[in-house]
Amino acid sequence: MTRASLSIRSVHSCSDNMAPKDPLLSSLKVCVLNLQSHGDTVTDSSPHLASCCELLELVLRKGLQQPVLSLVHRDYWQCFSQLPHQDACGRLSSLSLAVEQTRVCRKLLSAQGRGRYLLRLALSRKALPQFITHLLHTPRVLEWYSPALSILRNEEFVEPFMSLLLVLSHMDFQLDIENCSFLDESCLPPVCEIYEVVPCREVGMVLRYLSGRVFVLDLTPGSQAHVDKVVRPGDIIDEINGTSLRNSKCGQAGVVLSRLRSCPLTIRILRWRAHDGTVYRPLIKLLRALRTENPTLQLDRAPSPQSVPQDQRPPPTQCLKEGRIVYILQFLGKANIGTFGGKEVLQHAIQQVLQKNLPSKEVLLDMKETHLTCTERNSKLRLPRNPSVFRLLLCGAQSQLHQAV
Repeated sequence: MTRASLSIRSVHSCSDNMAPKDPLLSSLKVCVLNLQSHGDTVTDSSPHLASCCELLELVLRKGLQQPVLSLVHRDYWQCFSQLPHQDACGRLSSLSLAVEQTRVCRKLLSAQGRGRYLLRLALSRKALPQFITHLLHTPRVLEWYSPALSILRNEEFVEPFMSLLLVLSHMDFQLDIENCSFLDESCLPPVCEIYEVVPCREVGMVLRYLSGRVFVLDLTPGSQAHVDKVVRPGDIIDEINGTSLRNSKCGQAGVVLSRLRSCPLTIRILRWRAHDGTVYRPLIKLLRALRTENPTLQLDRAPSPQSVPQDQRPPPTQCLKEGRIVYILQFLGKANIGTFGGKEVLQHAIQQVLQKNLPSKEVLLDMKETHLTCTERNSKLRLPRNPSVFRLLLCGAQSQLHQAV
């Protein structure tokens, strides 16, 4: 019997034994079963992830009482953030690290966003049952919950709830933790893509700052971004080389880019289309405002590459290695072309390599100013630095037989 079948059976047993049943736990059970039906791996594009996180939020908020003499609204984030302060024995190291990582994240502006970020961390680290257990064993925090309304203070409901959390902890949540700029507004993060470039010309993005977001309005013709065709009007620039632009002031993106002039750039882009191809809901009003201000704004009608199945996407041709852009090639072999090999000799050598029909290797080709280096992608093993081999690589890449390289 597989682990998945055991998990599903445990979900059924922990729910069927609930008496009386709580509607939140019943809904959470259905959501967990739906997650399992799509396999043990859960990503941000999983259709039931947002519902699962929303139900976990509702459970953690149910019966949470507000302070009498405070103007600050209490959310479940405040409960978890207080746990490390109540730990006198140093038993909560993993929870303390997660709370601190959440607290210092500059992309989060509200308690709601921090709570959702912490939940995503706990799911990714398979630590949510432990976090809830610490909460249940901390009376000074647990007393914030109403005994009459809360699931966490109801003995009949705590056990099935913890059983559901254990099932979730056996699943592999591969979530993009850095994609968190919209957690203040939604449990569902937008589609995020990485644009890596070493600009040899102006990047050329026309930007508009709106509600703490940096939108791309247009691309300058002939600019690096226009040539690469990765960034599109309507996209949001989330961060540049690790510098968050969430809630940034007007002109801050330009300051960051000018400081990184001629340096390799890693730009985190948030698409305006959701995973299902529709407009990402938190952006509807903002995009409408952009269209009102700029009637000529043309949003790309083509579906985002994230919505294309993984096996139908073209493989990447470049990547970053030690701060340099290198080319990803398939190395099929080598042939001796002598010292003064001309075009005809090179074409003949390419045919020789093809005829050998050897297994291919994925390699990284780094074109430096004075020489080339070729390294196996999955190891640090360098291929021999033979000039004739690299002449064959370069010529083959430019010829109609480029697949031989």
